[in-house]
Amino acid sequence: MTAELFLIAVAAASFYALGIVMAPFGLRHVSALSGGAISVPTSALLLLAVSPVTVDWGNWDNHSAAIFAAGGLFYPAGVTLLNFAGNRRLGPNLTAAVGNVTPLFAIGLAMVFLGESLRWAQVGGIAVLFAGLAVIAADRVRSHPTATLWLLGIPLAAAVLRGGAQPLVKAGLAGWPNAFAAATLAYVVSASLILLAYLVLGRNGPARTLPGVLWFVAIGTANGMSLLLLYVALSMGAVSLVAPVFACYPLITYAINRLVLQQRDVTARGMLGIGLTVVGVVALLVL
Repeated sequence: MTAELFLIAVAAASFYALGIVMAPFGLRHVSALSGGAISVPTSALLLLAVSPVTVDWGNWDNHSAAIFAAGGLFYPAGVTLLNFAGNRRLGPNLTAAVGNVTPLFAIGLAMVFLGESLRWAQVGGIAVLFAGLAVIAADRVRSHPTATLWLLGIPLAAAVLRGGAQPLVKAGLAGWPNAFAAATLAYVVSASLILLAYLVLGRNGPARTLPGVLWFVAIGTANGMSLLLLYVALSMGAVSLVAPVFACYPLITYAINRLVLQQRDVTARGMLGIGLTVVGVVALLVL
């Protein structure tokens, strides 16, 4: 893995983690569906605004465009709503931690449908990284009442959708290698889907407030940057390399909560998980 690819994947994970950390603040003011109806269209509008200089529409490829649009049905639309729901019920740390399983689906599908393969050294690095993320997830689960653990299905479903979207979009990038086009089409479809859902289901929910709107505009900006950078990384490297690095967003969520929000709830087990995760990422970078 090159340093450039690594940094882009880390930047994508950082913006994603920032969106997760901000979500509970926005959800204090509006419902998950109402928030999604703000954040996702915000991202779509930003990408459309810059598309005249970022997307060469003359290179339009029908097959790839259809793949990008199909990906948008799952990510960010479905993932965004599931993450907001998970945040409301489980908090940002546990929601992020359960998302660690995303690379299992992303890498598995990439190996089956894209023919990607891993060297044994890469397998070792990914195994260490997953071990660290598993320890972090287990530490977060221990801090929640057993009666609420069935709710882990919410971020788990988000992880499945997010993992499936990555090899799907990677296949589309083979025909139209433009990450901006992929992100723009995905967000336009996602925004349309969420706005339709809001018009049908969400109009009778809590009234929107200005703080809630502003929080979700910020969340939409962060999530849009995350998706764009993730697709840039996928256009540069294999899913089996990008997905594990992007999966480190729970570690970044920890860091933001600790450094910015002054949350000091990292246990010894959590520190062990963080250490293993760092070792695994370093191994992927140098092997």
